[in-house]
Amino acid sequence: MATELKNLSVFSTDNLPDISKRRFAIVVAEWNAEVTEALFEGAYQTLLQYGAVANNIVRGNVPGSFELSLGANWFAQRDDIDAVIALGCVIQGETKHNDYINHAVAQGLTNVGLQTGKPVIFGVLTPNNQQQAIDRAGGIHGNKGDEAAMTAIKMLGLQQQVYSYSPKI
Repeated sequence: MATELKNLSVFSTDNLPDISKRRFAIVVAEWNAEVTEALFEGAYQTLLQYGAVANNIVRGNVPGSFELSLGANWFAQRDDIDAVIALGCVIQGETKHNDYINHAVAQGLTNVGLQTGKPVIFGVLTPNNQQQAIDRAGGIHGNKGDEAAMTAIKMLGLQQQVYSYSPKI
């Protein structure tokens, strides 16, 4: 569903896992800081709202969205981190630069998750303009940071379900 038809801050909260002992890393791109700071605030507050402990949330900044993959990789390799949330904003410009960045970040974050077996969440806005970014960073379409945090929580729940499954014989 297109975000223009959905509020990013509205999601199901059925059957959420206990995250009080889970540790989260939030990697934030400094480029487009007005937007990424709002995304961070949304993610951070959502984690707290659903049971994370403030001391179990660590933040790392990277210069831009392209660097999110490496930053996420460094955090995901840590034994004391359970999930990584990558937050950025790549606004379409006059060239195709955004296409290359968006593809590289999406693929990079996917690879980090697959290599580490940990949830690595793509919380990167890819809007056409600044207003669309603002609308999705706490504006009329909610906050992608909220959605990214909830995705991390739900993926930890699925991970717990998968690895605690024991077939009946």
